[in-house]
Amino acid sequence: MTVSRIDEMIMRLEGLDSLGREEIEALQLQKLNSLLSRFKELPYSFYSELPDHLDSISDLCKLQFTTYEDLSSHPGSFLISSQSEVERVLSDATSGTTGARKRVFYTAQDIRNTVELFKAGLGELIFEGSRTLICMPFSGPNGLGDLIAKAIEELGAVPLKIGSYVNYGELSRVLEHEKPDTFVGFPTNLLSLLRACGKGSLKRALISADACPASVSKAAEEILETPLFPHYGSREMALGGAISCPVHKGMHLRENHVIAEIIGKNGEVLSPGEYGELVITTVGMQAMPLIRYRTGDRAVILKEPCPCGSKVLRLSTDITRLSENKAYLADNELFGFSSVTDCSYKMKGSDLSVDIIYKDCIDRSAVLSSLSCIFPDCNISLNLIPFSFSLFPLYRGKRTVLSEV
Repeated sequence: MTVSRIDEMIMRLEGLDSLGREEIEALQLQKLNSLLSRFKELPYSFYSELPDHLDSISDLCKLQFTTYEDLSSHPGSFLISSQSEVERVLSDATSGTTGARKRVFYTAQDIRNTVELFKAGLGELIFEGSRTLICMPFSGPNGLGDLIAKAIEELGAVPLKIGSYVNYGELSRVLEHEKPDTFVGFPTNLLSLLRACGKGSLKRALISADACPASVSKAAEEILETPLFPHYGSREMALGGAISCPVHKGMHLRENHVIAEIIGKNGEVLSPGEYGELVITTVGMQAMPLIRYRTGDRAVILKEPCPCGSKVLRLSTDITRLSENKAYLADNELFGFSSVTDCSYKMKGSDLSVDIIYKDCIDRSAVLSSLSCIFPDCNISLNLIPFSFSLFPLYRGKRTVLSEV
């Protein structure tokens, strides 16, 4: 049997000859206990009151949760490596959060592990000599776009570092002259590109960094005539968390670095197949490992075995925020209109302004009706913008309803 790329990566990095559930959980327990012991040795750690040893991985549920507020209020108390070992610091607010910003630290090894995960995921859809259009932010050395490009180069392919914010004319030029066969970027940016410029030479796409509405994935897959490869990650996972395999039945977790739980409203651990909040314990992170961090994401661990043969746990691809994301709901409605190329939302009090870039024609009354179902208490105004190649996508990153003072 062919070993899946996620299995191959874990076995190679951890020196394992096989990878069943027994081996995975033994590895996770060993790494968790090593962390707990180290927390006790530190002069001060947020986790210094935790036990220094667990007898079973199932005992993890007895430990306290870590929250976004904890990271924002006590960033230094989570760092277990020396400052000299820190290679990268991310300090930013994530979607759906307000107030103090958290800081997440990475060592060079944390970054290297993420590149290895990206190689495992990208290796499922690119090949030596292929050309990949990267429509992700390039925020400097060891940023997301840079790490994706490194993984592509190490696979012997060519990264086209277009970034996440160029106009449709430039995107069209790249498609025509550079002839990429693969796209990597935000879900709605993919569909926007396909509707604005056509698929050109594109044959496959990896989507990540934001939730993907069903209408967006359906329309993109119809244009590309192939399933998408969704990936999932977060800053707390060093930007990479779970990758798709060729059978397209969920996303395999990097279980050598991350232990995943799904919890209910009262904090109880749910069984595979039940939706709840994703909680992660990042046992493989060197700079800033977290214990039972509440991500705020709604997810489910799939209970059926993957047809690819891997025993590595999978998350379903329909991950969203626990808090209601009106932009996600509105996108699902508006991108259901085949003429919509892009859209954005700005709220001021109870007044909602919606910009829509469209091609051909659009039914204003049908659009208003769809939006009224999502924003029933708002005064909605539409700004319909005919498509032009000089226009830019309406979002640089994650999609949200922007608040105006």
